[in-house]
Amino acid sequence: MRRVVVTGGAGFLGSAVVRHLIRRTEHEVITLDALTYAGDLRALESVASHPRHRFERLDIRQGRAVQALFEEARPDAVIHLAAESHVDRSLDHAAPFVDTNVVGTATLLDVVRAWLDHPDGPSRDRFRFVHVSTDEVYGDLPIEGGERFDEESPYDPHSPYAASKAASDHLVGAWAHSWAVPAVITHGTNTYGPGQYPEKLIPVAILRALAGEPIPLFGSGRNVRDWIHVDDHASALVRILERAEPGARFGIGARCEHANLAVVSQICALLDEIAPRADGEGHAAAITFVADRPGHDRRYATDPSALETALGWSPEVGWAEGLRATVQWFVDHEQWCRDRLNRR
Repeated sequence: MRRVVVTGGAGFLGSAVVRHLIRRTEHEVITLDALTYAGDLRALESVASHPRHRFERLDIRQGRAVQALFEEARPDAVIHLAAESHVDRSLDHAAPFVDTNVVGTATLLDVVRAWLDHPDGPSRDRFRFVHVSTDEVYGDLPIEGGERFDEESPYDPHSPYAASKAASDHLVGAWAHSWAVPAVITHGTNTYGPGQYPEKLIPVAILRALAGEPIPLFGSGRNVRDWIHVDDHASALVRILERAEPGARFGIGARCEHANLAVVSQICALLDEIAPRADGEGHAAAITFVADRPGHDRRYATDPSALETALGWSPEVGWAEGLRATVQWFVDHEQWCRDRLNRR
């Protein structure tokens, strides 16, 4: 059993990790979250009162406060998810991404370093720092062909978001090399599922369709993404926490590639069944192609072979099952989502 700090634990993926840790392990969990626009305590309602869980509203950039928490709570593991993560936002305003993803990660690493050197700190053999990054640090791949990113892929970030995550990865590597912080880095692909903040492709498409509004699609819609369900991504991170050796690096994917147009078309077909339009027209009629965003990456695909082979992990949620459940969740929680958008 470990005492695990989960940064960004009230966010989409972070809350799934917290729920997995509480429901399927014996670990104690300390959730840290600044509760910015993407964090929501309602994502933790099902585990909020559990005796192995506590929540602390803290920003990872508040080094002294986080250090005081470490000295009081005495964790022996960190899963670091706190980050600004939306490409479009980074294209509009890059500075918050540098501040949170780069400065915030450096501040947290200094706290961890001090805690490992503290007289009451845990042994480095036991401690783990799991740094959750993205496959977007590698740039993109050709639309055609079967090439995938793996742990040896060179860094080539194309957006301010991806560049800030690449920088944070290098900081983790530097702290590991210079001060023996026992770290593991993960590179996850596009994650989807119930509860995602409604600014990403899948929730935007669902909510726009339900409102009878145009469903925007960048460029031709041919850009391809590799998709993994949030519960599978969470289970991979917990497996890595429990079994990976320091210095390891793992790609997290599900070999589930779909063009953006195909994803939105499938969503529209599901909505035609679950929540048909009053005028009898199919939801796909609302798909509207808009000007492409700057530097739009063509294709992401992540090879999870190393994770499968070394740690015995594999995804469990199939695309058809996961997408249907996700669409149904957003239909059932439409007002919940709109309330979140209104308070950002």
